[in-house]
Amino acid sequence: MPMKDDIDRLLDQAVKAGEVPGVAAMVATSEETLYSGGFGERRLGEGVAMTTDTVVAIASMTKALTSTAALQLVEQGRLDLDAPALRILPELAATQVLTGFDAQGMPQTRAPKRPITLRHLLTHSAGFGYEMWNPDIRQYKSVMNIPAVHTRSNASLRTPLIADPGERWEYGTNTDWAGKLVEAVSGKNLEQYFRDHLFNPLGMDSSAYQPTPAMRERMAALHRRGPDGQLTPITPAPAPAPAPHPDAVPLGGGGLYSSAADYLKFMRMILNHGALGGERVLRPETVASMGLNHMGDCRVRELKTLDSSLSNDAEFFPGVPKAWSLAFQINLRTAPTGRAAGSMSWAGLSNCYYWIDPVNDVAGVYMTQIFPFADAQSLPLFNAFETAVYKGLK
Repeated sequence: MPMKDDIDRLLDQAVKAGEVPGVAAMVATSEETLYSGGFGERRLGEGVAMTTDTVVAIASMTKALTSTAALQLVEQGRLDLDAPALRILPELAATQVLTGFDAQGMPQTRAPKRPITLRHLLTHSAGFGYEMWNPDIRQYKSVMNIPAVHTRSNASLRTPLIADPGERWEYGTNTDWAGKLVEAVSGKNLEQYFRDHLFNPLGMDSSAYQPTPAMRERMAALHRRGPDGQLTPITPAPAPAPAPHPDAVPLGGGGLYSSAADYLKFMRMILNHGALGGERVLRPETVASMGLNHMGDCRVRELKTLDSSLSNDAEFFPGVPKAWSLAFQINLRTAPTGRAAGSMSWAGLSNCYYWIDPVNDVAGVYMTQIFPFADAQSLPLFNAFETAVYKGLK
C-alpha cells in the first residue's frame, strides 16, 4: 500500500533523525482504518515502543469532547446556545472586561456589553484568554495571585474578559466554563459524564482524567526540546500521570489522557454523523453544525507565545482564513496539505494534532509528547504526514 509505505518511511526517518521521541499516527474513513503506525519510544532511552494504544496527555484535544457533551445537552433542551450562561452559572455575573491597569498596576474593569452565552464559550469568542498567549491575562494573574491554568483548579478560571463577548476570537478558558455548564445541568463531574455519555458508548476505554492502572502501564513520557534541539524526558520513568495539583478538578479545556486508537473512535463518530458501532451520541444535524462557522466575522489568529517553555508562536496554515465551529477550528479554504475547506481540526499543547475532513471522508490523528507546542520539528512532521495521506487517497 503506497500510503502505508510512505507514512511508515516518513515517521520512521523522523524518529531516527531525533525529530520526535516517539509518534503514533492513525488515519480512517467513516468505515475503516486506512493507516495505523507507531515509531520510536514512549520515553527516550527506555526502549519501550510507542504504539497506537500508548496513552498520552492530549491537553486541548479535550475541548472537542467537552463541546460534544454540551451539544448533547443542547439536543435534550437542557442547555441553550444563546441564553445567558449566568442563568445556570451565577458566578459568571461577576465577570468584567479588563480595560487596563492603573498607575499602581491594579486592574481596571467594566461591565461587558452583553452576557456570555454557550455559543460564545464554544467558539472562543466569550473573551476569556490564556496567560501563555495573552499579556493582559498574564499580568492580571500575577497581580491578583491567580493560579496558573495548568493547576486545573477552579481558582485558575477567575479571570476577567479581555474583549466583549462575541467580538473577537481569543483562545482561552472558554471551554472550561462550557464544562462547568455541562456539570451544572447534568449533576455529574466531567470525568463521570464523559464515561457515561461518550467513552462507554464509543468504546474509548483508554481515555480518562485519572488514568487507570492499565492506562498507566502504557503511558508515554513528556519530553522537552532544548535550545540545542535535543529532546529530554521531563517525567520520571516509568512515566506515571503527573501528580495532580491539590486543587485540580476535571475541566473542559484540557487534562484528559487518551491514545491515538481511542481518539480515532471519536473522530470516526464525527465522520459517521454522530454514531459509531451502533451507538448514537449526537444527531446528524448537530454534527453538521459542528462543521460550520459559528463566530461570524471573527477569525482565528496566530497565538504569540509569552512562555517559550510551553509554546512557540503558533498558527495552522498561515494565510488560510480560519473560523471556529461549536467544537473545532474550521479552515475556510483548502489547506496546503490537501485538507478540504470546511474540515475540522485542533491540537493539544504536547504536540498532539488531528483533523476531520467530511468532504473526503477521512480523519487523521498524530500523537507525540513534546514541549513546547508547535514544535519546530514535530509540527512540520504532522503536516508532512497529512500531505502523505492525501497523496495516498488520490
